[in-house]
Amino acid sequence: MRKSATRLRLAGALAAALMLAGIASGTAAQAGERHGKEPTLADLAQRHGRYFGSATDNPELTDEPYKALLGSEFDQITPGNGMKWYATEPQQGVFDFSKGDEIVNLARANRQKVRGHTLVWHSQLPDWLTGREWTAPELRAVLKKHVQAEVRHYRGKVFAWDVVNEAFNEDGTYRESVFYKTLGPGYIADALRWAHQADPRVKLYLNDYNIEGIGPKSDAYHRLAKELKAKGVPLHGIGFQAHLALQYGYPTTVEDNLRRFSRLGLDTALTEVDVRMQLPATQEKLAQQAKWYRDLTEACLAVRRCVGVTVWDYTDKYSWIPAVFPGEGAALPWDEQLRPKPAYFALREALGGR
Repeated sequence: MRKSATRLRLAGALAAALMLAGIASGTAAQAGERHGKEPTLADLAQRHGRYFGSATDNPELTDEPYKALLGSEFDQITPGNGMKWYATEPQQGVFDFSKGDEIVNLARANRQKVRGHTLVWHSQLPDWLTGREWTAPELRAVLKKHVQAEVRHYRGKVFAWDVVNEAFNEDGTYRESVFYKTLGPGYIADALRWAHQADPRVKLYLNDYNIEGIGPKSDAYHRLAKELKAKGVPLHGIGFQAHLALQYGYPTTVEDNLRRFSRLGLDTALTEVDVRMQLPATQEKLAQQAKWYRDLTEACLAVRRCVGVTVWDYTDKYSWIPAVFPGEGAALPWDEQLRPKPAYFALREALGGR
C-alpha cells in the first residue's frame, strides 16, 4: 500500500512538474513572441547582400530618440553636410574634420559603414574658394590638396566616396562650376586619380540627381564612365541620388539604367532617396509614395551590382525638402514624430520582410 501510495504521489508530482514546465515554456514562448525583435531594414537588406542606410547631420545627434532609431535600423550612414568642402576646409589649407569625425565615430559605435560625401561639388564651397579668380595651375593644386587631405584623413574609415557630385546639367552638358570653367572636364579624372592615390582601397563614385532613368543626363554619365574606364581612371561606381517627386512621375527605366552601368563593370547605389509630394499629404499620396519606395528598392535588388539603398535622412522631422521646395515635403519613410509611414512597410515588403 505504502509503495503504491508513494508511486501515486511521485506520479502526481511528476505530472504537476510537467504541467508547470509546459506552462512555463508556453509562457516563455509567448513572451518571446511578444518581445521578439523584428528584423530591421538593414537585417532584411543583408539577406540580399545589400546595405540599407540613412543620411544624418550633426545637429540632429542631440535628439536621443532619433539617434537610437538611426543606430538600430540602418547599417550604413552618410554625413549630410559634415564632410563637404565648406565644413572641412573653411580656410585655405586649414582643415577641420570634427563634424565628419563625429559621424564616423557614431557609425563605429553602431557597427555601421560610412559613405564619404562629397569631395568635389559646385555648391557649399567656402568663400575663399569662390570669391576670387584662379589660374588653372593654382586651382589644380588647391583641388589636389583638398581631395588628398580629406581622403587620407578618412582612409580605412569610409567604404566609398562620392568623389565628384553633380557634374552635369539636365541636357547632358557639363555644369559650369568653378572647377569645369578653370580646369576643363579633366578635373573629374584628376580627382578620381588623386583620391585613389590617397586611399587605394576605397570605392570611388560619381553621384548625381535625375539620372535614375535613361535620358540625356544619365547618357552623359554613361559616356563619361566608358571614357574613364577606357583610360584606366579609377572609377568604381555611379550613385543615383533618387530625389523623386510624385508630381513628375516615376522613372520607369531605373532597372534598365542600373543594368547598363553594371555592364561597364561598375557598382551602382541609390544614395539619397526621398520621394516628396505637394502638401498636404493624403492617404492616396502616401500610398503612391510607398509604391515608389518599393519599386526603387526592387529595382536595386534585381541588379546584382546595385550594392545598397540610402534614404536622405529617414524622418520628415529632419528632411531638407520643405526649406528648398516650399509647399512640398512628407518625403521620408518616417513622419516627424518618428512614426513609420506606409513607405516604411513597403520597404520591408520589397526586402522580403513582413
